This record gives sequence, C-alpha cells and structure tokens, in this order.
Amino acid sequence: MVSNRTLRWMLSGLLVFVNLGMSWAQDPQFSQFYAAPLYLNPAFAGSTGQARVGMNYRNQWPSLEANFTTMSVYGDYFIEDKKSGVGFLVSRDVEGLAGLRSLQIAAQYSYELEINKNLGFRPGFQVAMFQRDINFGDLTFGDQFDPVTGNLRSSQSAEQFNTGFSKFFVDLSAGGIFFTRTAWLGVAAHHLNRPNQSLTNENSPLPIKYSLHGGFKFKMRPGVQGSGVYMRNTERSISPAFQYRHQGQFDQLDLGVYFTLEPLVFGAWYRGVPFKPVNGFVNNESIVFLLGFAQIGAKDAINIGYSFDYTISRLGIGSGGAHEFSLTYTWPMRNPRKPPADKLVIPCPDF
Repeated sequence: MVSNRTLRWMLSGLLVFVNLGMSWAQDPQFSQFYAAPLYLNPAFAGSTGQARVGMNYRNQWPSLEANFTTMSVYGDYFIEDKKSGVGFLVSRDVEGLAGLRSLQIAAQYSYELEINKNLGFRPGFQVAMFQRDINFGDLTFGDQFDPVTGNLRSSQSAEQFNTGFSKFFVDLSAGGIFFTRTAWLGVAAHHLNRPNQSLTNENSPLPIKYSLHGGFKFKMRPGVQGSGVYMRNTERSISPAFQYRHQGQFDQLDLGVYFTLEPLVFGAWYRGVPFKPVNGFVNNESIVFLLGFAQIGAKDAINIGYSFDYTISRLGIGSGGAHEFSLTYTWPMRNPRKPPADKLVIPCPDF
C-alpha cells in the first residue's frame, strides 16, 4: 500500500515537472499588481512625482513542496525639470522543490507628456539582466524512501544530475500609460527581444508578455483626520480595476475593486479567464482578498498591504493558496522653496 506521504511526494514531483515548463513560459505574478508598479509597467517609473522605494513578497502554494516564492525590491524618482522618471527593479523567483531560480536586475526610464490639462501620457522603457539556474539536488527519488512506511529514510540518492545548469541574458521591455485625474489605461510588453532562455543548447525564446491594465476612481465625500492646524482631508473612493495578461499559450485576467477609507484600503478581485476553458474546464484560478494601510495625503507616506489568494481551481485550497505582502515608502525630494507644479498624477490604487 502506498502511504499518504508517498502520494504527497509523488503529487509534488508531478507538479514540479508540470510547472517547470509553465514557469519558463510564464512570468511570476503579483496579486497586488499596483503595489509592484515597476514590475507591472516601466512607464510607472517616477509616476508619484516623488521618490519611492518598495518591496513585494509572494508565497504561492505554501502547503506543497512544489511552492513558489517571489520577492521584488524597487525604487524610483521623478526628475521634475526633465519631466522624467528613473527607477530600478530587482526581483527573484524560486521554486521550492526543484530549485528553479530566476534573478532579474533592471533599470527603467519614463517620460511624462502633457497632452492637455486633463490628459497625460507616460511612455517607459526597461533594460534588464536575467540570471536563471536550476539545482536538481533538491529533488528526492524512490531509493530515498522506505518502501513500507513511505517515509524519507536517506538524504542521498544513487541518481546523479548535473546541478550546474544556468543561463544569462539581456531582456528589453517597454510600456505606456494614458491617464486623467480619475482614470488610467496602460499597456506593457516584456521580453521584446525574445531572449533564449534554454539552460541547455536548445533554442527556447522567451515569449513576449503583453499586459493591459486600467481602471477608474470614483471619489466620494472626503473624510477628516486630525484637528486644528493638523486637520486634513482623507480619501474616500471606490476604484474598479483590471489587468489582462497574455504570454505564449497563457492568458490571465484580474478583475476587482478597491475600497479606500483612508487610512484603510479593502480589495477583492477574481483571477481567471472564464471565457477561455482549458482542456474542457472553466479557467478559474482564485479569489483575492486585500487589507491595506495607506497614507494617501501625507508627504511622507507608508503603505502596507496583505492579500490572500483563495484557490478555486482544481488544485484546491489544500495547496495553501498564496500569501502576499507589500511595503512602500514615498517622500518628497523637490526644492521646498519652489512652487509645486500643477501636474496630473496617475490615480490608480497603491495595491
């Protein structure tokens, strides 16, 4: 009889080899995609009109050995006199069981065009260096398990694999965002040069990832925080938003809404493509819930977000879903004696 532990390891191993192919063909994702703005679209570099640093962490399927962890760190700054934004992005993705790893270091530039007083456009560009490798030393095989109990009895296997597979390549991306004071619509294309991602001598071009994202902010009567000279208005708004991605054979849609009652932000959205079945099954992936803390009107602002992906696909909630954290700090660096410019700011949510 095969034990439950053995079945679990067999399932995890199957998920590894299925997802090895998927992970090479599909980029990692963040549920809080607007809290990872430079990862989403290089046109967001400098979009706050201030200086900004942030980080994102995602742990997907934590209950399985074949889990995925993704971490991103970024920073950007708006050069007011040049109407330009500059930024950097460092992201790392690790597959827990097979040791599949990807490291990206990118530099970004954007430019702000004022079409008129109520409409702006920001084109952006990115140059990145990728390092990808895999370590089969983390895998386990049948000769390491007790055939009776199914328990792991040895950390060594007679199977031998080359653990030195690695790949380095340069990657180019571009994007653009149209925006008003209440709405935005952006498009981005990553891996425009389609670099060869193969760890061996084969030719395996990385598919271009296309992203279309946008939304609208409905502002309500503002709240009030503090008193006297410290009193200020706080934001009350509802922001429906979406993101649609296409890469190779994969499509994904995020559709939801953010409720801002500063300093709290609540969000809920659906991920899947119900109108595009996969192997005869409806393509539903997860329902995402968000709780965030945001200082929207402050000069020095800290935003913190936590979201959970409740898995509704065939994999089920037994996978552990996905946990995601975001942290952003924004502060002004302009000359305080210089009158502030009356400029449009992209009104998308911070999460």
